[in-house]
Amino acid sequence: MRARDLAEPHPFATTDDNAADAARMLAEQSLPAVLVLDSDGRPNAIVPGYQLIRQLVPDYIAEDRLLAGVAGERHDGELAERLVALSVAEWVPCHLHPVPVLGPDAHPMEIAALMARARSPLVAVIERDGTRVTLLGTVTSARLMQHFLTSSPS
Repeated sequence: MRARDLAEPHPFATTDDNAADAARMLAEQSLPAVLVLDSDGRPNAIVPGYQLIRQLVPDYIAEDRLLAGVAGERHDGELAERLVALSVAEWVPCHLHPVPVLGPDAHPMEIAALMARARSPLVAVIERDGTRVTLLGTVTSARLMQHFLTSSPS
């Protein structure tokens, strides 16, 4: 079994897309992370949902548990409104979330090791042809776990 066999299509947003649309995609499809592609269709970032939420919450609230409790629900709508005015590139700190990528011939253990090192719930599987990069799909932690649980020892 290789990365190409484990890779599955994964919804994505581009850096130019509206942040609210990307957030809606994450929520409606229960995705573990947003896969962000650049304008050329190359993987640019994989950002876990909790990091995207962290980008929405003001620092003074995130750092003070008591203040977060006092703020209650009155700020909930404001958080969503902030997204409407942002592009994905403005919302997502892509430079903080480099894309863990592997080639199509990577073994499952290589995928697992990269996923663990990168602390990412998914890994992009790409194919390079000179300077051209093609996204073949992603391997999610759930798909990888499924593979490990159903593999019979050799």
